Amino acid sequence: MLKLLGLESRKTHLPNELSGGQQQRTSIGRAMITNPAIILADEPTGNLDSKASDEIVELLRKSNRDYKQTIVMITHNLDIASRADRIIKIEDGKIVSL
Repeated sequence: MLKLLGLESRKTHLPNELSGGQQQRTSIGRAMITNPAIILADEPTGNLDSKASDEIVELLRKSNRDYKQTIVMITHNLDIASRADRIIKIEDGKIVSL
């Protein structure tokens, strides 16, 4: 899992010794480790810079592609959303487009 997350060299580090992107990848790894059918990701790129955000999105896409996991991601970032296979837009609690 550490290799998949790109964290092999950081395996002995404490959480406060990891960057924000590394901490986020660790969280996603904890969600993926038991191989669930569905991963719920609420703003997985929030508070990350664009490079770290790209790494997180790519990790989730790899999880979907390689491990056949369904990823349900909530985001306000239209650039991130545009990279999804399917987008459901919700406004004021109602589905406005599929």
